[in-house]
Amino acid sequence: MTFLALFVAIVFLYSLVSERVERVATAPVVFTMAGLLLPVVVPEFNASGFELTRFLWVAEAGLVLLLFTDATRTDLSLLRKIRDLPARLLGPGLLLTIALGAVVAVFIFPNLSIWEACLVAVILAPTDAGLGQVVVESPRVPARIRQALNVEAGLNDGLSVPFLLFFLAMLEAGGGSTDATLTRFIGLQLGLGALLGLGIGLGGGWLLQRASRAGSLTESFAPRGLIALPFFCFVGAERLQASMFIAAFVAGLAAQRMFPGAGKHAVDFSEQSGQVLNLAVFFLFGLAIGRSLDLLSPIYFLYGILSLTVIRMLPVAVALLGARLQRATVVFMGWFGPRGLASIVLGLLVVERELGTPGDPTIRGVVVATILMSIVLHGVSAQPGIAWYAGKVRAFPPGVPELAE
Repeated sequence: MTFLALFVAIVFLYSLVSERVERVATAPVVFTMAGLLLPVVVPEFNASGFELTRFLWVAEAGLVLLLFTDATRTDLSLLRKIRDLPARLLGPGLLLTIALGAVVAVFIFPNLSIWEACLVAVILAPTDAGLGQVVVESPRVPARIRQALNVEAGLNDGLSVPFLLFFLAMLEAGGGSTDATLTRFIGLQLGLGALLGLGIGLGGGWLLQRASRAGSLTESFAPRGLIALPFFCFVGAERLQASMFIAAFVAGLAAQRMFPGAGKHAVDFSEQSGQVLNLAVFFLFGLAIGRSLDLLSPIYFLYGILSLTVIRMLPVAVALLGARLQRATVVFMGWFGPRGLASIVLGLLVVERELGTPGDPTIRGVVVATILMSIVLHGVSAQPGIAWYAGKVRAFPPGVPELAE
């Protein structure tokens, strides 16, 4: 109850100054810092009572809701025209990011085994749709680039889950033979997740559209009915051992196909309630790490810097070769790959397994340091980055792919 009262108070106080604050930093920065500073400001506050499973549930629910909302707002007609860009980012871009991240982790942390290094890399590979929301919603960024980044953030966390489970299985098997093959995980996590999302999105969207046409669905309740769909994905994916993140994003794409008003209603709910859940995740993250900041070694932050720059930006540049994009666009897309909700969820999944390996503290420290740096650096660079890129876009020559209809 104390936590709830404090969180609500912070939400209220932030709302009073949100217009001014968001000129220089995003809301996740503020709520993460609030969580970090709470034990200092209120020493008697005890954060040790929070259960890991409860934190994981809140984080997973927040990510599922965010992915569904982003998918409902994705312009399907534009997506068909720019499918080459998301495919590059989600294919060679993601694979190269994981591979390069593992190589750098092995080099910097000799105490990590190859599978532990792979875990670090895959946890920090997916980008965060929430932290990047300012970018993907800005009209100053060309629509093709915004949608490509949005689709990448919507799908790369789900695509990372099979790799995470595979690396966990190999680590727990001591690197020996195991029946938990990557092919099996891909089939269960991705294939089943996509089918589940497709069924829920098409079925739920069709029912909502039919009720709307029949006049039995009120305008005020449409967002609430629509937002039940990602939670169906949440529950169904747990039962089927499928990827709830892939299911949620696919459900959002399918729902807007059957229910044309899905995007508007999802945004209405997100603006009213959904963002509060996501801010709670960042607040909990700050609170969870606030008492252990002194355990974060400087070398963890060194890896974090490399993860946000070289490990992210080089694979993106390689993946976009041949796309004829301007250099400023490649830099912009490479930098705005923030690590947040998705990495928090994947990291919590690993922590929940209680590996007990010698490299376990290093994995936790690197993940925490990188996410914390990303929240701050991407949060404060969002508006200046958009302004810089918008200036470059105005100077682009006619006919560049970024500005194509």
